[in-house]
Amino acid sequence: MSAGPSHPPQEPLKVMTIFGTRPEAIKMAPVILRLQADPAAFDVRVTVTAQHREMLDQVLRHFGLRPDHDLDVMTARQSLTTLTARILEGLERVLAEDRPDIVLVHGDATTTLASALAAFYAKVSVGHVEAGLRTHDKYSPWPEEMNRRLAGGLADLHFAPTARARDNLLRENVPPGAIHVTGNTAIDALLWTVRDGYRLSDPALEREVAAAGSVAPGAPGAPAGDRIILVECHRRENWGEPMVRIYRALRRFAGEERGVRLLVSAHLNPEAGEVARRELAGLDNVVLFKPAAYPDWVNLMARSHLILTDSGGIQEEAPTLGRPVILVRENTERPEAVEAGTVRVVGTSEEAILAALRALVHDEAEYRRMTAAANPFGDGRASDRIAGVLLHHFGRAAERPAAFDPDVPQRRRSGH
Repeated sequence: MSAGPSHPPQEPLKVMTIFGTRPEAIKMAPVILRLQADPAAFDVRVTVTAQHREMLDQVLRHFGLRPDHDLDVMTARQSLTTLTARILEGLERVLAEDRPDIVLVHGDATTTLASALAAFYAKVSVGHVEAGLRTHDKYSPWPEEMNRRLAGGLADLHFAPTARARDNLLRENVPPGAIHVTGNTAIDALLWTVRDGYRLSDPALEREVAAAGSVAPGAPGAPAGDRIILVECHRRENWGEPMVRIYRALRRFAGEERGVRLLVSAHLNPEAGEVARRELAGLDNVVLFKPAAYPDWVNLMARSHLILTDSGGIQEEAPTLGRPVILVRENTERPEAVEAGTVRVVGTSEEAILAALRALVHDEAEYRRMTAAANPFGDGRASDRIAGVLLHHFGRAAERPAAFDPDVPQRRRSGH
């Protein structure tokens, strides 16, 4: 019996990932590692803009990623206009050289919008990871809300982390077949990084945490020593008076609650970090530290009692660790966390911040309620789904991956 006709093997899909900030790098790293693990299917090119330099490089080292292209666009106190123009100019050359089948961008940074626009100009398909988040307020968060909306308008594939994000896109008339609910890749990165017995790379910070008596991940309740309140605030819409109110509330709280220890990440941007240093100076139960490398940060989150932040990504990560979040913003593009009970949105009023902190330190029932909720954002398999969607979209796989369903039992950190 003669053999059938032979077919030449298909060339791997040329996938270029582009990112520039620490949050983007954290959430794109699991996708890159997953695609690189299948070289017969994917030829992966990693491009970084270095919109953030130092914090980006920390993440690249942690995940063992080496960029193929580094635009190195960061300058001191760069404006959004200058940053966007430099990214567009740099990517024009990179895309002309590599000619990928698809560019993957992430979320809502200025790099995200500029990269999607550069790919559009080069007539290259765009996949938007973490698509569909919305506050429906163009100035909050600023400029992120419009960055993600405009990038979405340029995207061909929309990797929505949740069903609500999918519904946002459907209301904007995105074709249903272009939307794929994957879960959030932040959870993939978190589960890859948080581990039992982890020791922080900064010995002084490790001593502070050990002296406080940290809580095991996933375990509700207070430690034997001080409760660790972890603080990270940096959003542009909070610069100025809102940031001052946040840190004045924290100063009042630290002064009245002697059974807590505030660990405050003093952001590299002076609009946030200098306010923290000025308002919290001289308090013996407050420790200010430089932004920690990603593995230190998420393991520090795991050992805290609760987290006060204006960050988007922390709202996604903390539920997997069983940690309540006080969100010092007026709204959130992640309402799933509020509905699940893992995040409380309090704004930037001093009194509202103080009330929320006091409640979660003194009301054990409320604390347990917030820590018991399941994570609505992911199960650690978002990168697998994204890889499967790419293969299906380009005709390399017959079936489209099943959507992420938060009601399916998830992996969760359960203690050291």
